[in-house]
Formats: sequence, structure tokens, C-alpha cells
Amino acid sequence: MNKKIAALVEYMAESSTACLVTMVQGNILALTMSHLLIASQTGVIAGTIATVGIVVARTSKRWLISFILGTATGVVDFFVHPGMFGTAATEAIVTGLGAALMSYLIGTAIRYFREKPRKAE
Repeated sequence: MNKKIAALVEYMAESSTACLVTMVQGNILALTMSHLLIASQTGVIAGTIATVGIVVARTSKRWLISFILGTATGVVDFFVHPGMFGTAATEAIVTGLGAALMSYLIGTAIRYFREKPRKAE
């Protein structure tokens, strides 16, 4: 159960971060409490949906987990707030791709460092 809660928190954080960075188009100095609130809403909803989807799919394949999180983030972002650039769906698509990429890279790094062989001392 603790692993599922840890995964939920990880997916929420990845989704929120992707939304936050995309919303301000990379300009971290432009962040406001409003941005944080919107990104948190997106992260909580998308992270929860992704966690349920991953548990139902019973998968540990990194690419599939990233795909599920990216898709959930993009869809939720589209409905939570209007896009700030491009067409109505452009920001949501970019946010979903960012969440998927972040999920893949972070998940791969975590797996690498957990399974990394220890040197004998």
C-alpha cells in the first residue's frame, strides 16, 4: 500500500510540475499563487486518474506508465483551465507530453539507482 501512495504522490508531483512550467512557458519568475493552485488541481486529478489506470493495468512498464500519466495530464489540463498559447488544446498537449517525458526520465533514474550494483567495500 505504501508503494501505491508513493506512486500517487510522484504522479501528482510530475503532473503538477509539467502543468506549472508549461503555464508560465518556462518563465519560473512569472509564477503566482493562481498558477500554483491551477497546477495543483491538474496534478491531483491527473495523478489520481493515472494511479487508478496503472493499478488496473497492473503494469510496471516505464513507457506505459509515462503514457498513461501524460494522457491523463493532457486531458485534465484541457478541462481545468483554458490554454494560454496556440489553439485551445495546444497547451494541454504540451503539458501532457511534458508530464510523460518527466515521468519516464524520473522513473528510469529511480529504477537505475535502486538496482545499481553496489561496489564491495
